[in-house]
Order: sequence, then structure tokens, then C-alpha cells
Amino acid sequence: MRLRSLLPLLLLLAAPIQVRADEALWRVLKEGGQVVLMRHAVTTPGVGDPEGMTLDDCRTQRNLSDEGRAHARQVGEAFRARGVPVAQVLSSPWCRCLETARLAFGVDGEVSTALNNLFGRSDPQGQQVGRLRVLVSRKPGAGNAVMVSHGSTIMALTGVSPAPTEMVIVTPQGGGKFSVAGRMEVPAR
Repeated sequence: MRLRSLLPLLLLLAAPIQVRADEALWRVLKEGGQVVLMRHAVTTPGVGDPEGMTLDDCRTQRNLSDEGRAHARQVGEAFRARGVPVAQVLSSPWCRCLETARLAFGVDGEVSTALNNLFGRSDPQGQQVGRLRVLVSRKPGAGNAVMVSHGSTIMALTGVSPAPTEMVIVTPQGGGKFSVAGRMEVPAR
């Protein structure tokens, strides 16, 4: 009876160790040519933005928490430690995205309205998602392109609903086409 209960554990221990999916994605990123769609880091509690929010005043928006700031820095550290080349950083104009980009990659991301937050907002005829589709289908010249956006926007484009700082890696194929290579997270410390 005891042997029967230990059998699943013994089989698990005897199984070959497999490379984790995120290790394979790190190797793909190290080669360059990918687009990294990253959701901004953890914010202060809440959903959406406060009523009366304006893009030109960060005080009116939901912003990164201290935990989010630390995690954004850890993402950048992981890219640098693994030698992942970043050729371009684009960001939604929301302050939480701009700050995530700055803390992770040490640059002010170039603002792209194609990365705007779609949460609670309409996208008539899918115009914004169409612009984003064209943007992510372009292969970066060298290295990788990182695009910091919102979960709702990444979901509308890829069908993947990422957690804060989770990355959806896409391989550009030109002409508005791309394939999802995978998704990964840098664990918070």
C-alpha cells in the first residue's frame, strides 16, 4: 500500500529535467528581433483611473506602488543580467507605463497612442488595435522592441491577459502579422 502511494513521487523524480519555457524565451530575446509587450507594474489599489483623470497630470492617475517600482527595476536587471538587447522602448502615455519603462530600462519610453489603455474605453472599428497590430508586426532594426502598455490593450491584441510586469513576447512577421512566442514573468523578490 505504501509503495503505491509513493509511486507518483518516484515517477516525478525519475522524469528528465526540462528547460523551463521562460528560459527558452530568454534565449529568443537574447537573439533579438522580438517585440516585448509588457504590462505596467503594480499600482496603487483600484481598477481603472479616478474620475477626472488627465494624461498630463500624474497626480490624477492610478500610479505605481513602491512594490511596483521595485519590480519594474527587477525586470530591467533581469534583461541586463541575461544580455538581452533592447533597441527601442515605447510606452503608453499613462504615467504608470512611462514610469515602468523608465525604471526597467533607464529611458523615457517614446510615447505611442497605439498603446493607450483600452480599459473602459471603446475602440471604434478596432482602430487603435489595428495601429498596434501594424506596430508590433515590424521587426526591430537591432535588438528587441519593448512596449509598455495595459493589460486590456495587450489582451485586445493578443488574447493574453497579462499580470502586472508580465511580458507577452511576439515575433513580428510584417504586414500587420505576428505570432505569440510565449509569455513570461520576472518573479518579484
